[in-house]
Amino acid sequence: MGTMTSDLATNLITAAVALSALSIISLAALRGWRDWIQLKREELAAGHGPAANDPSVPHAGSRIEIADLKERLRKLEAIAAGVDL
Repeated sequence: MGTMTSDLATNLITAAVALSALSIISLAALRGWRDWIQLKREELAAGHGPAANDPSVPHAGSRIEIADLKERLRKLEAIAAGVDL
């Protein structure tokens, strides 16, 4: 009976330590996530997003137009390949 009690106590202590470690890691990750979100909010509020200072990065509308043109070009190439055969 004594070994069963010590095994149970060992298991409970191990579970408590594991739960405590998981809680600490989760709280640290949550704190980091909240800090990162706050940083992004401040960047957006200041108008200095990550791509705002880089003139080589096209705007979202331009990227959509470029993707549309590439898709049209692929379709035309497919038609041309089919006609040439």
